[in-house]
Amino acid sequence: MNRPRKRFGQHWLRSEAVLAQMIAAAHLTPGDRVLEVGPGRGALTRPLLAAGVAVVAVELDRDLCASLKRQIRSDRFVLMEGDILRTDLAALGCNKVVANIPYNITGPLLEHLLGTLSQPRTPAFERLILLVQKEIGDRLMAKPGSKAYGALSVRSQFLATCEPVCAVPPRAFQPPPKVESMVICLRPHPTPPQVTSPQWLERLLKQGFATRRKMLANALKSLVDPSAVRQVLAELGLPPESRAEALSLRDWLALSEALEQAQQNE
Repeated sequence: MNRPRKRFGQHWLRSEAVLAQMIAAAHLTPGDRVLEVGPGRGALTRPLLAAGVAVVAVELDRDLCASLKRQIRSDRFVLMEGDILRTDLAALGCNKVVANIPYNITGPLLEHLLGTLSQPRTPAFERLILLVQKEIGDRLMAKPGSKAYGALSVRSQFLATCEPVCAVPPRAFQPPPKVESMVICLRPHPTPPQVTSPQWLERLLKQGFATRRKMLANALKSLVDPSAVRQVLAELGLPPESRAEALSLRDWLALSEALEQAQQNE
């Protein structure tokens, strides 16, 4: 029997209840082609196939790949050995993602699956059901003013809506991780919000949240004159002492547009 490998961030999900909730949250139909990242020993793969969908699984561990090939034989199952971060997702032809993802690649994997502010993934997945570290799930769903709210929150909410599916305690895994987990549902926006310069918005987010304790006028002074920031905040009806964590996605979009225009008018 294959043992979990720490270098691959492997933790086998063994809770039937969590698996069932992941399947239900995916809203699967017979025509779906589902991407599974890191199938491991097939605990999620089997119920996905039982739901009648096609499954494309990408696994980095060659020993697990060999084991899965012996155990799971279905004309609706495609197993690829390789690094998901180097995989051409468009070539897979999948419309949904259901996965217990390796926590050690969560950040780059989310970007690979959703895209970026400048280049949202096209075509977007219809729905992504992901088992992630609770801290990450909280940040993806965080509201302005909360401790978890940050640049990741704004970026993800620009690209998709994120909702909780269920909490997953450490005992649901073998071996148990040292953190709490949760299943989330991401539904990418068919058309992300309009912004003239996503690159400019990204620079503002990075700078603004890098020193989140500072007022935006000071936090952004390496990019924009503080007086221009205060003036734009006033025009948007926001307090002059606003900090990055206080602005909603809509506020950030408006701030980006107004500051870019102010820069051009100088």
